[in-house]
Amino acid sequence: MPSLESLHRLLEASPQDPFVPYAIAQEHARQRAFAQAVAWYDRCLAVDPAYCYAYYHKARALLAIGSREDALRTIAEGRRRAAAAGDTHAAAELAALHDEIEDES
Repeated sequence: MPSLESLHRLLEASPQDPFVPYAIAQEHARQRAFAQAVAWYDRCLAVDPAYCYAYYHKARALLAIGSREDALRTIAEGRRRAAAAGDTHAAAELAALHDEIEDES
């Protein structure tokens, strides 16, 4: 994974590429900086609301900081976006995460 510094340089060069804020979010999550990760997943989704895997990983980050209800809302929105995009794989991943959370209740 590229460093955060190199990812920020990429973001300056390509501010409309949703992969760059997604990659920054992933790096923050890898470093266990989950609140920062959530903010970067939000930036990714602001650029491309159909970037379905950002919803999955944002929900995971929200769970890590104890925001279960926000995670469930994020999953629901991700499932709607995945269905609209015809992304059955992302929809299945989000559904499995939803079920995992509900099973823990």
